[in-house]
Amino acid sequence: MQLSRDEIIAKLKTILINADEKYAAMADSIDVDSTLANDLGLTSIGMLYLVIVIENTFSIQFENVGIDDFKTFGDMVDFIESKQK
Repeated sequence: MQLSRDEIIAKLKTILINADEKYAAMADSIDVDSTLANDLGLTSIGMLYLVIVIENTFSIQFENVGIDDFKTFGDMVDFIESKQK
C-alpha cells in the first residue's frame, strides 16, 4: 500500500520521537526543509539508527545511497516516496 506524503511525514516524525523524546517538543516545527544535522541534531549514529528503522517501518532498502545523500527531512520523505513506486 502506497502512503501519502503526509502519512510518510507523520511516520517519520513518530520514528524520531520514539528515538529521542527531545523531538516531541519540536515535532510541530519539523518540516521538509528541516536539516537533519543542524536543525534536528542527528549524528551519523543517529542517522544509521534512523535508516534501520525506516527500512523496517516502510519495508524498503537504502541501496546505492549514503548518509550524505540526505541533507533535509524532505530528502528522506522524497526517498521513501520514490521507493514506494
